[in-house]
Amino acid sequence: MINDNDVIETLDELETFLRLVEVGGLGLNSVSGVALATNNANGRPFVAVLDDNQQLVLGRYVTTEVFENGKDMVRYGTKKPH
Repeated sequence: MINDNDVIETLDELETFLRLVEVGGLGLNSVSGVALATNNANGRPFVAVLDDNQQLVLGRYVTTEVFENGKDMVRYGTKKPH
């Protein structure tokens, strides 16, 4: 489920989104990880929240800048305390 209207445009927005996922602030169940990916249908980059079966639970489109510069944040998590 990717909402076209909720585009993450800055690294700060990406960090906030990741922290919400980490602390369970979005009310999602069975979250096992996050990844940056590209939509096969339209080529748009997005951040994917995945469940235990590596299925998409929630996604948010991201700008190209966030996709290129947010990889370490997605891979290693946020550095700030929760």
